[in-house]
Amino acid sequence: MSLTAGHEEGALPGPTAPAQGWQAPSAVERGLYEAKARGDWPAYYDLVARADLYMMQSRAYVDSNAGNTRFHPYWNPQTQTMCLAVYTGGMLPPPVADPVYNCYDLGWFAEVWNQDDPPYLVVNPGSPCEGVLPAGPEGRALWQRHSAPVERPGLAQDVVHTLEVGGPRTGHVAFGLAVGAHINVHNGRYWNSMAYHGCGYRDEKRTLERWWGVTTREDWQDTQEQLLRAGMVSGVWEFVLQLRRSMALDFAGPVDVDHWRQAAENVVRRRAEAAAEPRLTADGVAPGRPVTAAELEGQVTGLQRLIGRIARYEARFRADDLLPEGGFVRSVEAWDYGRASGMARWGLAARLCSLQEAEAAVVRAGRLVQLNYRSWEDFSAAYVLGRCLHFDEEEFGEWYETVLTTHRALTTDPASPWRTLPWA
Repeated sequence: MSLTAGHEEGALPGPTAPAQGWQAPSAVERGLYEAKARGDWPAYYDLVARADLYMMQSRAYVDSNAGNTRFHPYWNPQTQTMCLAVYTGGMLPPPVADPVYNCYDLGWFAEVWNQDDPPYLVVNPGSPCEGVLPAGPEGRALWQRHSAPVERPGLAQDVVHTLEVGGPRTGHVAFGLAVGAHINVHNGRYWNSMAYHGCGYRDEKRTLERWWGVTTREDWQDTQEQLLRAGMVSGVWEFVLQLRRSMALDFAGPVDVDHWRQAAENVVRRRAEAAAEPRLTADGVAPGRPVTAAELEGQVTGLQRLIGRIARYEARFRADDLLPEGGFVRSVEAWDYGRASGMARWGLAARLCSLQEAEAAVVRAGRLVQLNYRSWEDFSAAYVLGRCLHFDEEEFGEWYETVLTTHRALTTDPASPWRTLPWA
């Protein structure tokens, strides 16, 4: 949906004096500060053009005007004029019920600005990395020149981005956030942003509705709980994986695929026989529920096909170092736990929960992962298998290649939480 800019004054406060001993929250703000300090304004503009720029909005207005954006200028004593404030991701306050922040980029501002709007756009007002950008015709032409080469504003995808201020890097919350790192690293988000704004209030709401059907607080609570209980992982996937795990323990070694298939068939046939027998209940004897021969053969064939599919994925995982030689996936509940960590932050960004509720869900996801997996690599292989079984259709295409790239970033980058956070 296209956006149009409105032009009304609001109550956004003016800049405040920076605190002593200021530390840049992330590499973005550090780059802006360093460019400003050396007077390199072309570099400063380049950095602004590549950044996500968040602007304060009234939540009620956004909810009732999905396609519009309203400008809320403030009085800037430095310029002695009205100015419009925008913030880079590391400079945002924790999410509250109202106001909210939507996400834009410098090219967008260059397109929608008109002569009645404030004479300056101020980046991170009141901070040492503040930039006051003239918004007259020449200024906007400069915005456009710096924005034109930028294909995708925002942080680079499949790179580990860390908040150095404002995000936990140790402890239970950090561990739970690292459980969702597959998603956030791939999407170009700070892995340790607990006070999460994501791609802005409006777009986070749209994404939740599009991908999850979540539009209300109750929807979010139900979905969050299902994920934390691993209730969205296919029971059939877990059945065959748990069967192999039990066999590996019984035989103290690897399980041959044909043996695995035969064991699955035996279990299904025994269950079908048991289901056909009458059962004694509190109300008397209940008749059995016989399974037709065609249904039984269909179940057996489906399970054997699934086992073959899992075995082929695992062979590829070993070739790509997702699994060690001889390694196998014991459970794909990791797929839900990783998404549970993500869902907590998405709910917060969409104002469907509080920061405390989101943090509690993140911590719970981390504990579940520690209980059920042995290492980040073990967890990651299980997450990737769940994602591939859900999306990939054994094509080893984009759904696999993208998550493999993310896995490699998280397991090799020295700054990755998977390299810095202890497992136990």
